[in-house]
Amino acid sequence: MADTAENAPGTGAWDYDPAPERAELANLRAHYRPFIDGAFVDGTGEPLKTSNPATGETLAEVGTAADADVGTAVTAARAAFERTWSTMPGTERAKYLFRIARLIQERSRELAVLETLDNGKPIKESRDADLPAVAAHFFHHAGWADKLDYAGFGPLPRPLGVAGQVIPWNFPLLMLAWKIAPALATGNTVVLKPAETTPLTALAFAEICQQAQLPPGVVNILPGGGDTGSTLVAHPGVDKVAFTGSTEVGKLIQSRLAGTPTKLTLELGGKAANIVFDDAPLDQAVEGIVNGVFFNQGHVCCAGSRLLVQESVAEAVLERLRGRITTLRVGDPLDKNTDLGAINSPEQLAKIRELVASGESEGAQRWTSPCALPDKGLFFAPTVFSGVHQSMRIAREEVFGPVLSVLTFRTPEEAVRKANNTPYGLSAGIWTEKGSRILWAAEQVRAGVVWANTFNRFDPTASFGGYKESGFGREGGRAGLEAYLDV
Repeated sequence: MADTAENAPGTGAWDYDPAPERAELANLRAHYRPFIDGAFVDGTGEPLKTSNPATGETLAEVGTAADADVGTAVTAARAAFERTWSTMPGTERAKYLFRIARLIQERSRELAVLETLDNGKPIKESRDADLPAVAAHFFHHAGWADKLDYAGFGPLPRPLGVAGQVIPWNFPLLMLAWKIAPALATGNTVVLKPAETTPLTALAFAEICQQAQLPPGVVNILPGGGDTGSTLVAHPGVDKVAFTGSTEVGKLIQSRLAGTPTKLTLELGGKAANIVFDDAPLDQAVEGIVNGVFFNQGHVCCAGSRLLVQESVAEAVLERLRGRITTLRVGDPLDKNTDLGAINSPEQLAKIRELVASGESEGAQRWTSPCALPDKGLFFAPTVFSGVHQSMRIAREEVFGPVLSVLTFRTPEEAVRKANNTPYGLSAGIWTEKGSRILWAAEQVRAGVVWANTFNRFDPTASFGGYKESGFGREGGRAGLEAYLDV
């Protein structure tokens, strides 16, 4: 820590020296290839270049899958399903999942650095939040693999077949684990398409599948753009589609699969309400608000981007919130002191700026942290809008960035009405010291996940999913297994 006058006792200001993680730990390669039928192969699609959003530098060239490659992968997955994986005893499938989980733990530092380079999130988040959760999902689902007959799914639950899975760029490896772990535990095989801007950790996971000696064809990884994903979800050889991403794309997939026998789960956008009542522990609530909307630069579908504060404590909450936000450090994602890293892509940064401009033009009061931003890369300072009305775009549309909209309410009933005044229904937060109020509000708020006096708490044993335009189906826990079973 630098010795400055500002960090003298009582001043409350600290100036930390850089504490960078070593980029070399990622073991980056110049070229990556699709993973089909247990081997890395040359894709027939146009290669893409994935870059570091914090610097703009190209990380690697990635081969992509065209329509023919999708067909080859689905055929390989079908053969593996029929030949080995679906007929293998659950105890044997569990051994593979346990092995994968342990290999993830062994390579966790490498994977965390690779994720941060490719995605832009702070290393302390990929290291301390994402990677432990990735391993936990494989450990948890490994434990289920030999217990499906006793899980309450009826007699002789059976796997569906080939699962086509499409994941987003905000949690590349964690979303992979959410999708692949339950599919494998229940006896399905997988063809997964990672996001176009963040394919590297998915391809590193393919190496782990090889290390674990997973039978060829059980897991296939196909990098590519939206056309690759479209071909995959519409392929007649796919029995189950699982998609996490935008509501707009989710609607297109649902329309595409309507009238077909393909089963579907969708985890889509959100505009979560974080409700702070007048009896809430305000310091604790402020920490939850910061974590709820600024974690992963706000690139979180369940982010608490709508703060609803009871009028009597609104000014106190805003004052404490602004003070806390000014301590957040925005900068090099590989620096262990960084709180907010880089925005994932120029397109996403442009969307954030456009919605922030709309908030100002519609009359909301903008406050932006005075923090310093790096000279290069894709960065956006934490921003709070007060005086927000429900009709404003920043209160209705998913920003997917470090931007918080603050609304006020007078009564609990008004808070619930405002919380539910959205087409989304993925998550919500409630802050109060009254247990009865927590239970009442949780019953009234229409959201798939409701946190009480905390936010963004996840566990593989608990199911996650939304209502309305936030999608349908659940991932995680016992309910998430059912999505991959014929019951």
